Amino acid sequence: QVQLVESGGGLVQAGGSLRLSCARETRTFSTYAMAWFRQAPGKERELVAAIDSSGDDVKYSDSVRGRFTISRDNTKKIMYLQMNVLKPEDTAVYYCAKYRFSVLTSTAPVDWGQGTQVIVSS
Repeated sequence: QVQLVESGGGLVQAGGSLRLSCARETRTFSTYAMAWFRQAPGKERELVAAIDSSGDDVKYSDSVRGRFTISRDNTKKIMYLQMNVLKPEDTAVYYCAKYRFSVLTSTAPVDWGQGTQVIVSS
């Protein structure tokens, strides 16, 4: 099975920025919708942002809308999450996920990355 590989996490001060990347080296990269989830200590995993296969349709959680931007480069086979104006409550492990379909639906992802840690200090 083709792996999803996240990168770009780290430690940043509140108000700062980070860009996460998720690579999936497969010729079918552009076929599927994808998303970023996060899980903070003691909390359930939550959807942060999702993007359809073409990149034309995106959605965000209320907590990140206006600060985070999801995008994808189907030529490079990479999905991104640009995170600006980071807050301590954004601290979590961020996971890349792949859906079964090309469009955004309410179905659960079918494949997950290993996660990358983001820590925002106050």
